[in-house]
Amino acid sequence: MGRSGKGVEETAGASANEIYQRQRASREAKVRAAYPRTADLRLALSRAPQHEVAWKLGAEGERLVAESLERVGGSAHLLHDRRIPGRRANIDHIAVVATGVWVIDAKNVRGKVRVERSFRSPPKLVIAGRDRSKLIEGLNRQITVVTETLRRENLAVPVHGALCFPEADLPLFRELRCGEHRLLWRKQLVKHLRAAGPVPPEHAALVAQVLADALPSAT
Repeated sequence: MGRSGKGVEETAGASANEIYQRQRASREAKVRAAYPRTADLRLALSRAPQHEVAWKLGAEGERLVAESLERVGGSAHLLHDRRIPGRRANIDHIAVVATGVWVIDAKNVRGKVRVERSFRSPPKLVIAGRDRSKLIEGLNRQITVVTETLRRENLAVPVHGALCFPEADLPLFRELRCGEHRLLWRKQLVKHLRAAGPVPPEHAALVAQVLADALPSAT
């Protein structure tokens, strides 16, 4: 199987975990400076702020999805935690397989996932009763980066987008889509990546190398 040059433990979720660790260390340092005698007790009894927890959960979600991707087998080429040059954003996972390039955004959230459709507006992604359509917007931007990178190199290959949910509540007997993008459990994602397709192994290897060069590791 193709690799990104490091083990999945070193790459998947590494940048999100780095931010979490930095925010946690900063918060603890402030508490220790303000309350030197009672800092340990205060930290033990207090909860981490939501933005800090979100980075921790995000890192864990990326690692879980990466572990599933490692089971795809065959000639799959996997890239984890890739930096978009000139932007603060990164791409969680890219898989180059027989069906094309898959841009995968791991979302470690809980709650029921559904798609609301209207004739007058684009489909709306709703998770746990909240409008989370910005997740689709983010995935669209990542796909645009990948598509433009391949176009510059004159590489014609299908590009697919997926949000992968390790913990969310998805329908049991049907697959959700929001626009062109799939909303998947990890097992569903692996099944898609194992499917036969038009991209020969040598072409997939070239595509993966181009993307690895253009989108370096985020850590």
